[in-house]
Amino acid sequence: MTHGPIMLDLEGFELTDAERELIVHPLVGGIILFTRNYRDPSQLEYLTRSIRELRPEILIAVDHEGGRVQRFRDGFTRIPPMARLGELFMKDPEAALELAWDTGWLMASELLAYGLDFTFAPVLDLDYGNSEVIGDRAFSGRPEIVTRLADALIEGLHEAGMPAIGKHFPGHGYVAADSHVDLPIDVRPFSEIDDSCLKPFTALCPLLDGVMPAHVIYEKVSPEPAGFSPYWLKDILRRQLGFKGVIFSDDLGMAGAAAAGDYSARAHAALSAGCDMVLVCNDREGALQVIDALKDYDFSPRSEQRLSALSVLSRPTLDALDADPRYNRVADQLEELI
Repeated sequence: MTHGPIMLDLEGFELTDAERELIVHPLVGGIILFTRNYRDPSQLEYLTRSIRELRPEILIAVDHEGGRVQRFRDGFTRIPPMARLGELFMKDPEAALELAWDTGWLMASELLAYGLDFTFAPVLDLDYGNSEVIGDRAFSGRPEIVTRLADALIEGLHEAGMPAIGKHFPGHGYVAADSHVDLPIDVRPFSEIDDSCLKPFTALCPLLDGVMPAHVIYEKVSPEPAGFSPYWLKDILRRQLGFKGVIFSDDLGMAGAAAAGDYSARAHAALSAGCDMVLVCNDREGALQVIDALKDYDFSPRSEQRLSALSVLSRPTLDALDADPRYNRVADQLEELI
């Protein structure tokens, strides 16, 4: 098994002996980095290199969208919240689309140069003005604007050679509760979701390399949160929308995941529902429970193929980026937008 079905986090700036053992475990296929794993650019470069010396093929990810969700700051270009691009779109659509493309390219180029494979972006949620966790992470409250700007950002990610992971399927923006600390419930019928939140996912499925579902229950559609729902993942995302990429669970340590049971039950439920890889973060004991629970799991060869397709083929060098006039121009444009 080249890419196991589990993505784990790390404690700090350098690998511990226990983490070195986990990284080479065949069930571990990915590592996600957080702010606590970043001190400065040279440290990040050393950390990703240390991971790859143990497992060259492992996937290294981060939540690095811009605004309040940008894990690496000092030494990286500051990325504005995506809502700033939505505001620019209302004034000058052409300029906003060009900058969205360039933002995807710059963001991806920087992360790739430091040894990462992808960021969990773009956010395809709509901003309804009442979500505690989405808000200005969304491009807009209008699905057609979200679709156009996300399309451009995805093209920029792809130009740099980075996969694009859309979230949070089928849309987290309508509910007020934060699934990190609560279990949000969306009371709308499928027809209303289909006509609003689902539209960006429907339009962009052919471009997306991965999708992350929401820890939200859409009670008139399916009794489970979307990430544990065969209806949402297999019937809607795979069959109806024809999505062919990787489905990542959101973090199984979040409060919104607790509806599925203990960590073992959460992992089995997510994978059985259609996820290819489960994230277990901020709870090492929970991660070890998942590894133990999946030791006899019959991992799908199709999931393995999907995960292998996320491997990065080429990376820019930091020197090449620094010398690139486009890189410096876009960095200046983004600073102005902030």
